[in-house]
Amino acid sequence: MTVEAKKETLGFQTEVKHLLHLMIHSLYSNKEIFLRELISNGSDAADKLRFEALSNDGLYEGNSELAIRIDFDKDERTITVSDTGIGMSREEVQEHIGTIAKSGTKQFFEKLTGDEAKDSELIGQFGVGFYSAFIVADKVTLTTRKAGETEAVRWESAGEGDYTLETVEKASRGTEVVLHLKEGEDEFLDGYRLRSIVKKFSDHISLPIIMDRDVPAETDEEGKETAPARVEDETVNSASALWTKSKDEISEEDYNEFYKHVGHDFQDPLTHVHSKVEGTNEYTLLLYVPARAPFDMWDRDAKHGVKLYIRKVFITDDAEQLMPRYLRFVRGVIDSDSLPLNVSREILQQSKQISTIKAGAVKKVLGLLKTMAKDTETYEKFWSEFGNVIKEGVIEDLKNKDAIAKLLRFSSTHTDKEKQDVSLADYVARMKEGQEKIYYVTADSFSAAKNSPHLEVFRKKGIEVILMADRVDEWLVSNLNEFDGKQLQSVAKGELDLDKLDTEEEKKEQEETNKDFEAILKQMKEVLGDKVSEVRITNRLTDSPACLVTGDNDMSLNMERIMKEAGQSMNMMGMGGAKPIFEINPAHALVTSIKNEQDDDRFADITQILFDQAILSEGGQLDDPTAFVHKLNGLLQGLLK
Repeated sequence: MTVEAKKETLGFQTEVKHLLHLMIHSLYSNKEIFLRELISNGSDAADKLRFEALSNDGLYEGNSELAIRIDFDKDERTITVSDTGIGMSREEVQEHIGTIAKSGTKQFFEKLTGDEAKDSELIGQFGVGFYSAFIVADKVTLTTRKAGETEAVRWESAGEGDYTLETVEKASRGTEVVLHLKEGEDEFLDGYRLRSIVKKFSDHISLPIIMDRDVPAETDEEGKETAPARVEDETVNSASALWTKSKDEISEEDYNEFYKHVGHDFQDPLTHVHSKVEGTNEYTLLLYVPARAPFDMWDRDAKHGVKLYIRKVFITDDAEQLMPRYLRFVRGVIDSDSLPLNVSREILQQSKQISTIKAGAVKKVLGLLKTMAKDTETYEKFWSEFGNVIKEGVIEDLKNKDAIAKLLRFSSTHTDKEKQDVSLADYVARMKEGQEKIYYVTADSFSAAKNSPHLEVFRKKGIEVILMADRVDEWLVSNLNEFDGKQLQSVAKGELDLDKLDTEEEKKEQEETNKDFEAILKQMKEVLGDKVSEVRITNRLTDSPACLVTGDNDMSLNMERIMKEAGQSMNMMGMGGAKPIFEINPAHALVTSIKNEQDDDRFADITQILFDQAILSEGGQLDDPTAFVHKLNGLLQGLLK
C-alpha cells in the first residue's frame, strides 16, 4: 500500500525546548536511565492494547504477541527499541511528544535552580521519560502505527528547536524508536551492556524484552558441523509481574526499580506496602509513597497514580476509583483475581467489589503512614511533601477521619517554629491541668499566626496553641470538631472558657472592670455602628489594645479573606449579616486614655483607629486606608503640640 507523503516541520512548545536543553546537557549522572524509560513506555503501550482488545480483538491484527525488542547496530551507531503495543496516531504523537500539555508546567520550571543534582531530581518528578533519549542521542527517530489504523507516522528531531512529522508505511502496529548515538556513547553499542541495564532496571516488566543472541555452530565428536551458526531471539528479563511474586523473592532494589517504572520517577520511594488479600474478593496490592511530591499534585483531577489489573491484564489507571483524592500521591498496582476480565470502566464505578478493594487499599496506606510516623525523621520528610494533601482527608473521608487526625502535624507555640512536627496527641499530652479544649489560631502566614494578638493571654498562662497557616486548615478545623474527646476551639472565636484556669482574684477583677467600662463600651458601639455586633472587655489581650472576634458559629475572618480572594462576593466584615465582636483591653494605655476623653470627635477617631488596627492585625485590608492615616496623623499632631 502506498501512503501519500505528508511531511511538516513543527516547533517545540517552549517548555519542551527548555527540558530538552537540560537533557542534552546531561543533567542525569546515570545515562543508562534512557533505556528504562523507553522500555516503560513500551510496556504501557502493551497494557493499553490489552485493555482495548478486550472489546475489540481485531486490534491484534492476527498477532497477539506483545513484546519489546532491543537491537543495536555498531556500524550505524544506533539503538532501536520497538514494541508491539497500541501505537499512536499522528495527532497523538504531536500531542504527547511535541507538547507538555499538563498543569503545573510553569511551576515546575520555576523550581529549577541551575544546580544539576537538584534539577535532575525535579525532572524525575516531571515524568518525561521519552525525552531522556536525548541524553545519549543527538537524533531520535520514532515510527509508529496505531492498532486498527492503516497510516503510520514518523517523528524525528535533533533535540533542538523543532521536529518533523511525516506519514509513512509500517507493516505492523506498535512503535519503533531509533536513537542515533552521540560521539562518546559507544558503550551502549554492546549486547552485554544493554542486557545488564535491562536486568538492573526492567527485569520486573511483565512482557518479554527480546534481544538477538549469537549461537555458535554445533559440531559432533569428529568436529563435523551439525548445525550452522545462527542468531536466535532471547528473552533477557524474567517477564513476570513483580507483584505476583512472594515477598521472599523480591529484594529492596527490585521493589525500588518497579516503583520507578510504575511511578515514572527517578528517586527511590519513601516506603511501600505489598499485600495479598484472600477470600471471596481476592486481590494483591503493591503501593508506594514517593519521596517527593509529583509536579502536578495539586491537579486534583489527574488520572494517574494506582493502576488496576485483573489477572495481570491492565484495566485502568483512573486513580479515583482505587484511591481517594487525598491519597493521590500514592503510586502502584492493584491486581484483582475476582473481577470479570471484560468489566467496563462504567461498571467499575458502581462495583461493590471495587469499593471493597478501595477501602482495603486506603486502610493499608493509612496503616503504612501510621507505622512511618514512628520514625520521626522519615515522617518529617513525608509531611513536608504531602502534609497539606493529607489534611484534605479529614474533610473527604469521614469513615477514616479519626485515623487521619492521628497523622496530622502542626506548628504550635510549644516551639514557635514553622516546622510542622506537633501531633494532636502530643498537644493533648501537654495540656495543663483543668484545660478542656485544644486551642488553635488560623492566619494567612506562619508569622501572622505566631504574632496574633489572640495568643497573648495563652502565652501568659502557659497554654499551648496550635498555629495554622495553610489554606486548607480553615476547612480542616470546620470538619474536625474534636480529638481524643477534647474539643478544638479557635482562640479568635466566641467567649474564651478559661475560668477554670483563673484565680478567684482574677475573676473578681474581671467583674469590676466590666462594670467600670460599661458606659465606654456603649459609646464605642454607637461610634462603630453596624460594623460590629458587640463591643466588650477582652480576656484575650495583655499587650494589644484591641482585637476582633467572631461568633462561635460564624466564619472566621481569615476564611472570609480566602473566600473573597477566590471570587466569592462577601463583605470582609461578615457574611450573611454576621458581624465581628470588637474586644478592648482595659489595661492598655490607649484604652484607659479614651475612657477619660471628653471630646466626642476625638473619642470617635481613637475608637475608629483602634478598630482599624484590629483589622490590620488580623491580616485584613481597610475599606478606606486614607481615612485611617488622616485620623492617625491628626492624633500624632495633637501629641506634638
